[in-house]
Amino acid sequence: MKVLLIKDVKGLGKAGEIKEVKDGYGNNFLIGKGFAKAATPDVLRQYEAAQKRKAEELKYEIANLEKLKEELAKVTVVVKKTLGANGSLFGSVSKEEIAAELEKTHHLVVEKKAIDLDTHLKAVGLYDVSIKLGHSINATLKVDVQGE
Repeated sequence: MKVLLIKDVKGLGKAGEIKEVKDGYGNNFLIGKGFAKAATPDVLRQYEAAQKRKAEELKYEIANLEKLKEELAKVTVVVKKTLGANGSLFGSVSKEEIAAELEKTHHLVVEKKAIDLDTHLKAVGLYDVSIKLGHSINATLKVDVQGE
């Protein structure tokens, strides 16, 4: 019996593979537990269509992330913080503040957990901040910390 694996099965194969198994194992365990479907031409056609659709969605998502990366490279986010008597900042600039200011001023939405601050931004100045967008796409954003 040929089956199309829906989930990874230890000792048999990974999801998406077509395997030849004994009838009892295929019907009772793999199909019964939802690990596989019988590899009929209709099931294979549906699976290939779903894979093609997923590949197109992934390509579209990567294109959008590349576009966002280019937009972020052109942008400088200005964050204003209160200065102390000696000219240093009270506290530091957080990921949340950068994400909020980016959305407010440039209408670009980036999750705060995607922002990678190597060091705390505790002084006035211009910083390059790395943003991990996903699918191994990283962008660099300029953050200008100014005192009030």
